Amino acid sequence: MVELQTRGQLERTLSQRLQAYYRQQLGHQPSKISCQLFDSQLAIILEDSITPAEKLLVKEGKEALAEKVRFSLNDATKPELKSLIQEILGVDVTDLLSDATLDTGRTGIIAVLENPPQVRPSSATSKARRKQTSSQE
Repeated sequence: MVELQTRGQLERTLSQRLQAYYRQQLGHQPSKISCQLFDSQLAIILEDSITPAEKLLVKEGKEALAEKVRFSLNDATKPELKSLIQEILGVDVTDLLSDATLDTGRTGIIAVLENPPQVRPSSATSKARRKQTSSQE
């Protein structure tokens, strides 16, 4: 029997695997990746996600080309990101939306999940529930 992970453990695992994926596939590792699970949704923010090639295009005044490159990269990585998220969370991803801002270097990804992933309550969640239950009695 596989032991369930807490929401925080799943979010950390996703962040670490996404860091590795970007490093391996794009040759560029975002400085920080934040993942937040909301029942049947997952929000991911990548800091410093713009590749050196995209930065060079922007520096050379070719923002439109850099935007096309970013759009193409987002499109090309979508199937593998979807698969990675499904593997870690154990639920199907019904939609994956992503966009990047060249000015700030951030990429935002929203995954819409078929079902909420099964998670083990964290000790903080368990304590809060016990406290709430005892105060209602």
